[in-house]
Amino acid sequence: MGITDILAVLWFLALWSGFSQTTQPWHALGRTSLSQRMNTHRRAWFRMAAQRDLRMIDTAILNGLQNGTAFFASTTIFAIGGCFALLGATEEVLGVFRTLPFEIEPSPVAFEIKVIGLTGIFAYAFFKFGWAYRLFNYSSILFGAIPPAKVAETEPDALDAAADRAADMNILAGQSFNAGLRTIFMAIGYLGWFAGPLVLMATSLLVIAVLVRRQFYSPAQDAAIPLEPGIRP
Repeated sequence: MGITDILAVLWFLALWSGFSQTTQPWHALGRTSLSQRMNTHRRAWFRMAAQRDLRMIDTAILNGLQNGTAFFASTTIFAIGGCFALLGATEEVLGVFRTLPFEIEPSPVAFEIKVIGLTGIFAYAFFKFGWAYRLFNYSSILFGAIPPAKVAETEPDALDAAADRAADMNILAGQSFNAGLRTIFMAIGYLGWFAGPLVLMATSLLVIAVLVRRQFYSPAQDAAIPLEPGIRP
């Protein structure tokens, strides 16, 4: 490993951090991100749910969000286990590299450092998914604390405040979930490092390009245009 590897890793981290900032509440690239538009819809959903007497459909949606988060958290645990298995089979993996038609022959130490880095990425994703799972749980509790719809007749502000409180928690959970999912995507780009630092720079840029398109220029982003501009993101 040399200076090129260090520069490639810094490039990888800079792209990852930079893209993460573009999905924050302020606008980036002259457009609102898909995540921010969906946050607006989350708030609208909780406002509408607060006006319903029967909220079974809403609780089913909340359960679906939580179960999806649990699935990805479990997946990252398996990925971490796979990384530890790679550390125990370094020579076997390097033997496979030597049979490839192009020149990839990292040293055992360099290979293990790269695997440890990959393990760290999946561990970070696990913590993000774990925190998102907990926040979705808190959001469900706050949703259950929303007063009955008839309260709107006498205290409309109290009903909206309770709905917004639950929505805020749900938005935070969604942000943590998105961060975990983004980490898994970046792990795909990180795999390029096993082929060399220049490949890492190319694959990480490719992953970011795909994510930028999905967040800012995809049909999904256009479909998520808020129908009620008055609801704050």
